[in-house]
Amino acid sequence: MNTANTGDRQAALIAAMPVVFVLIWSTGFIVARLGMPHAGPMGFLAWRYALSIAAFLVWIAWARAAWPRSRTQWAHLAVAGVLMHAGYLGGVWAAVKAGIGAGTSALIVGFQPLLTALWVSATGAEHRIAARQWLGLALGLAGLLLVVGRKLDVGEVTPLNFALVAGALLAITIGTLYQKRHVQPCDVRTANTVQLGAALVVTAPLAWWEDLPMQINAEFVGAMAWSVFGLTLGGSSLLYLLIQRGAATRVTSLLYLVPPTTAVMAWFIFGEPLGLQVLAGMALTALGVWLVVRAPAAAAPSDSGPASGAGPATSTKETP
Repeated sequence: MNTANTGDRQAALIAAMPVVFVLIWSTGFIVARLGMPHAGPMGFLAWRYALSIAAFLVWIAWARAAWPRSRTQWAHLAVAGVLMHAGYLGGVWAAVKAGIGAGTSALIVGFQPLLTALWVSATGAEHRIAARQWLGLALGLAGLLLVVGRKLDVGEVTPLNFALVAGALLAITIGTLYQKRHVQPCDVRTANTVQLGAALVVTAPLAWWEDLPMQINAEFVGAMAWSVFGLTLGGSSLLYLLIQRGAATRVTSLLYLVPPTTAVMAWFIFGEPLGLQVLAGMALTALGVWLVVRAPAAAAPSDSGPASGAGPATSTKETP
């Protein structure tokens, strides 16, 4: 009886992983709005990585978590960490600092599921994308455009900040596919620590080079604390589990839900307007994600899990 109850609780936790992931991931742009005015992007991220590593080391020591055994696995984790942490976060935060809006950057990065689906379909890495899934991806993209499109302002995008956020998009897309292909299942805490260490090695010199002072105040401390404990320890760990458990296309389709969720959070916290256009976009996005994550279940039962809301999961990518 106890075994059955334990199994039910574990199943419920696994099923809730995608929902919790989206909620945590959606706070990334909220944190950026709170913390970015008070520090340089590379300086903030370098401290975020260093403090996150320290927190993970305490957790690892307490739990006696196992480290990856082979040098090859360490190398694969390091490559994925540079792409998914330093490349993605560094690009997004630098672009925001260079003047691009949070909505615009969310829109551009939101193309990741489509890029992932195109790659998977072209290479046959997991399965061919069904017509129903392509429809879902199209609806999700349309909903994404509706949600953040109203925030686009003429002159907001420059060649510099567009290149930065486009680079972030490529980094997270390549990093997700690389990790899914090369990183073997291992303890999420030690895997995160290795990836963050690699990201810190890349980011710290850039932080020293930008030489922008930090303004320590309540907003900065709050943004840093949530970045470390909520986004890195919580969100990145969930993402790592989701990538390891599920197909890359289905996992990254969850990112379509981030901009609508962020819009609701911004409405509640900052009083940003939430009109019919945003609500319509949220509905389209939800429908598109459902089509993408549900279609493979019938065709490929083995490719189900937490990422679909009932099964598999993924790797350690970070939110802004």
